[in-house]
Amino acid sequence: MGDARGFLKHDRQLPDRRSVPVRLRDWKEVYEPFGEDSLRAQASRCMDCGIPFCNDGCPLGNLIPDWNDLIYRGHWRDAIERLHATNNFPEFTGRLCPAPCEGSCVLGINEPPVTIKQIEVSIVDRAWEEGWIVPLVPAENTGRRVAVVGSGPAGLAAAQQLTRAGHSVVVFERADRIGGLMRYGIPEFKMEKRHLDRRLAQMEAEGTEFRTNTTVGVDLPVDQLRADFDAVVLACGATQWRDLPIPGRELDGILQAMEYLPDSNRVQEGDLDAAPVDAAGMDVVIIGGGDTGADCLGTALRQGARVVHQFEIMPRPPDERPDANPWPTWPMVYRVSSAHEEGGEREYAINTSEFVGRDGRVSALRTHRVEQVFTEGRMSFEPIEGTEQEFAADLVLLAMGFTGPERNELIDGLNIDLDARGNVTRDGEYQTSVDGVYVCGDMGRGQSLIVWAIAEGRSCAAAVDRKLSGSTHLPAPIAPTAVPLR
Repeated sequence: MGDARGFLKHDRQLPDRRSVPVRLRDWKEVYEPFGEDSLRAQASRCMDCGIPFCNDGCPLGNLIPDWNDLIYRGHWRDAIERLHATNNFPEFTGRLCPAPCEGSCVLGINEPPVTIKQIEVSIVDRAWEEGWIVPLVPAENTGRRVAVVGSGPAGLAAAQQLTRAGHSVVVFERADRIGGLMRYGIPEFKMEKRHLDRRLAQMEAEGTEFRTNTTVGVDLPVDQLRADFDAVVLACGATQWRDLPIPGRELDGILQAMEYLPDSNRVQEGDLDAAPVDAAGMDVVIIGGGDTGADCLGTALRQGARVVHQFEIMPRPPDERPDANPWPTWPMVYRVSSAHEEGGEREYAINTSEFVGRDGRVSALRTHRVEQVFTEGRMSFEPIEGTEQEFAADLVLLAMGFTGPERNELIDGLNIDLDARGNVTRDGEYQTSVDGVYVCGDMGRGQSLIVWAIAEGRSCAAAVDRKLSGSTHLPAPIAPTAVPLR
């Protein structure tokens, strides 16, 4: 490493966030620029640790110490080459991934870990600014055609890899724009869509074809899809949302997160003048304490919500790693996202038992506190007597995660096998029970992280290329059976 004592000289530092009153008045990303000197100091904190556990903590196998050292030495162009060697879209992961690499950083055993995620996004942003990222057009075409169904991170990674291998790739998307949840699930303040658009422009210049407003199985029959292409990659995600079937669920004003978030992004795209559901002046309750719930929180606050409560059924995480959560596993500790910094109240160990309405619309939630109980290895949540409470609510947003891929004309038309959790089954080569049909990302793994989706897309592409060409030079960072440290 460039400075073997850098971790002793510098504390962990991240870029400042724009002041809350300022950023709540727009939808731009929340972070201020981070100076090159500060970034080089942070890169110098990367230790000469011998075994870089961060590489294994990242499903992509990012060569993190390599590009940390390159940034410390000022070799930016070499750094983007090393970063792109393992990650198609570092501008996405650098903004949206929770950074399991940092959770397994050796320095993190007893000090704050290296700011890996910030260094990653700084490298790729600089590379775009300098014009170093250009289309990589394949030298020859194999004559084979591959369909990718779904344009989220897994589908885009598979498509880019297969296009660069020389295959003719068409990406089908049922929405009106490409990007999947990155387009319509991730708010603009977490990732401005210009980052997505310029990467898509690169892919189009390389030869990838995008077809929107196409629901495979409806607009394009499954039999025609299979007849027109030599291989099919399914990358439709795990979009079947988890519901809350309790008394009052039928009331108006209770929406799934993905019925709420997309319209705010459509407003930012210029497709809508105003969101059909606007939280301005409302009492809002978000059920679900994860990232999607935080996205709903930041959106509601920008719309001018009066009061926002975010519910989480789990107890509040500790401030430090508990003994049962040792390094290098993902640290289950209390975190404050930018949205939480902006406002709202977080309620832990709470369960909603009933929605209360007035004139057919939700007006309140009846809740009680819960405690975790373990019986024969199974966890349950038991109500605590005397903790009943009512929360006023004009709008309730359900952000409780996803249970797997949607059962639809695509899955039924292909007649592919599903596992006990409802995910599409696949073998060690990412192939489904139907010959020539592959699956990658959340559709086969279940709801997971963006970095896992990209890793699976890359590995699936290698498997498809091997089947079509007899061999492959494409990297395959993970097997379908890989288990995260998270």
